[in-house]
Amino acid sequence: MATEPCDGCGRTLKIGGGIANLWIFDSQPTEGMTLELVDGSEHFLCYDCIDRLPDDREVVADDVAALEESA
Repeated sequence: MATEPCDGCGRTLKIGGGIANLWIFDSQPTEGMTLELVDGSEHFLCYDCIDRLPDDREVVADDVAALEESA
């Protein structure tokens, strides 16, 4: 299974699917997702960090940077 760090907290996350899981039948879900923000930036975040993003306005890269500082 492939891994990628969360851009918010830095935790290493599992990414399900792909060629790494071709011959095994262990279907573990991906622990995060890539978000494309309104400022054009893309960030891979765990679900906990996604929940910590502001929900009262459009999210931008500075909001992800704030997650890094508070982690």
